[in-house]
Amino acid sequence: MRNPLNHPILEQSFAIIDQEIGKHKFTPDEYAIVRRVIHSTADFEFAKLIHFSPEAIASGITAIQNKTPIITDVGMVKQGITGMVGKTFRNPVMAAVEQASVALPGKTRTETGLLSCYCQFPEAIYVFGNAPTALLALCAELQQSSVKPALVIGAPVGFISVVEAKEALAKTLVPQIQINGRKGGSPVAAAILNALMVLAWENSET
Repeated sequence: MRNPLNHPILEQSFAIIDQEIGKHKFTPDEYAIVRRVIHSTADFEFAKLIHFSPEAIASGITAIQNKTPIITDVGMVKQGITGMVGKTFRNPVMAAVEQASVALPGKTRTETGLLSCYCQFPEAIYVFGNAPTALLALCAELQQSSVKPALVIGAPVGFISVVEAKEALAKTLVPQIQINGRKGGSPVAAAILNALMVLAWENSET
């Protein structure tokens, strides 16, 4: 039975991915996320790069169902998830970069906005697809805070500070889904969150 949240063409693409990926060791929920990332990128290497911490998916689903705010690093990630958010739980969504008109000294606007968002919503879902410096800023805050985000999606892409930011996230105890190495990007981050939205919606109907 087709999921009403998924377009028929998306379902056809999923069938092709299923055929090409063959046997795998992911749980059904993990695979739902992996498959959507592959669909958004046409890159099967993501099946090897994605990492789920224990309870990350469950924590993310619960937070989504509770209408927990979702903080993205940049506007492109926000734009990539607003459609699915609107079809499901209508969580508040904001982009960190849009929360700061000017940057604090020595920081980017995205870092500045991220720190402001964390002060207001420390238990939010944080989604990074572009700004490794903002992810590093969040990890620094986590070291000195007893309040943790419900989930951090760490998928920034690039060459500068990207691997370091992901390694810093891996050292935290926060529930996390991340893409190892240099790969990632806004479409990947949005795909992970959108897949979680679908899982949360399906679980709420059972």
